[in-house]
Amino acid sequence: MLVKKYQQLFNKEITLIFLLFLLSFQIRIPIILIYGDTSLDHEWKHLVGNLIENGRLVYESFDGILLPNLWMPPLYAYYLYIFSFIGLNYENYIFLILLSQVFFASVSVIIFYKINKIFFSKNISFYSSLLFSLFPLNVYACSQISSITLQTFLFLFFIYFFFRFSKEKTFLFAFALSFVTGLMFLLRTEFVAIFALSIVYLFIFFKIPIKKILFIILITVITASPYLIRNYLIFEKIALTQSYGYILWKGNHPYAMKNSLAEGSEEFDENLRKKKAKIVDGFIVLDAIPRDKYYRFKFNQFFLDQTITNIEKDPLGNFIFFIKKILAFLFIDIKSSELNYYNPIHYIPVLLLGITSLFGIGFTNRKSYKLNYLIIIFFAFVLIISTTSIIPRYKLIILPLQIIFTNVLIENIRKKISLTSNKKKL
Repeated sequence: MLVKKYQQLFNKEITLIFLLFLLSFQIRIPIILIYGDTSLDHEWKHLVGNLIENGRLVYESFDGILLPNLWMPPLYAYYLYIFSFIGLNYENYIFLILLSQVFFASVSVIIFYKINKIFFSKNISFYSSLLFSLFPLNVYACSQISSITLQTFLFLFFIYFFFRFSKEKTFLFAFALSFVTGLMFLLRTEFVAIFALSIVYLFIFFKIPIKKILFIILITVITASPYLIRNYLIFEKIALTQSYGYILWKGNHPYAMKNSLAEGSEEFDENLRKKKAKIVDGFIVLDAIPRDKYYRFKFNQFFLDQTITNIEKDPLGNFIFFIKKILAFLFIDIKSSELNYYNPIHYIPVLLLGITSLFGIGFTNRKSYKLNYLIIIFFAFVLIISTTSIIPRYKLIILPLQIIFTNVLIENIRKKISLTSNKKKL
């Protein structure tokens, strides 16, 4: 009898998961057909084009010299490149990429449901997963040639494996956690900081043995090692990217700060013009820097020095601007240049969830190591991303956490209503 009841519950769970996946998949198909990108643009056009034509991961070239990529992490470029092997025409090639993103986004909903069940009832987990699935920003993201859908997919797996490992402490989940982390390194370099925080948290709060911590670090490094080795052989340096200096400058120079441009800008100041800065075929070029294989390192250092100088000139103004960017990321950007950003279908859900999630954090049980971990990771993302320029789609990486914190708020409100109701009855 007990076995039969368990089987029935299991079958219901499978049906529920299948329905979440099916709904998520179906709702996105018309979106990619209507709003989907029709070509590779910007960095992806250059990276994938050079992989196809030259068999090399190259972002830019000078006078026919191909400069090995250090601008973007490589995973999404190779992800796009893999689809070129199928031999479809260009239009179908782009559609297949978007369709694959629809698949990954739909699987993400299932993983999010599994994470929610760690904290909440089946009903709350289902409805919050439904909200995540149908959230306008999440639906629209699949239609863009952007790594954000794949990033969200891997991040949710990271959270899921983190909690499974913290509970069961097996090498199987340690390996799964490490492998996903390595892939995240190759997708978004700021995830190195998130991983470092997570490892420290596992050791201090979940009392994970040091040998398993070292195992996780080892497998993570091995997963990312092909690209690290490639860069060491070419540049004699271990590096994932060399773009943070420019990204910091773009999000923090005086023109962006003066005009409260959370998305940043590429307005050149006098110092940059002296370096003969210009934009050529979509690339920012500094003629004062020699065109050799170390160009990207020198380019990155120049913009990093510019950023430090700008901050030293006006530390208070930069701090205030940093707070403005935090608020823009948590709630809404009041000066976005993105098309349709101020469509109420987009900004109202984003604004409401930003508010409810912060209230949820305030009501979180401080004795819950798991929820406290999510709070730390949430604010780590907010702080890291707010140091640079904030693109609207970046919001998607914190969206699952915001929904979880909103669930905490709803649970607390429900308990207080129930308690008040019981007191009245008495």
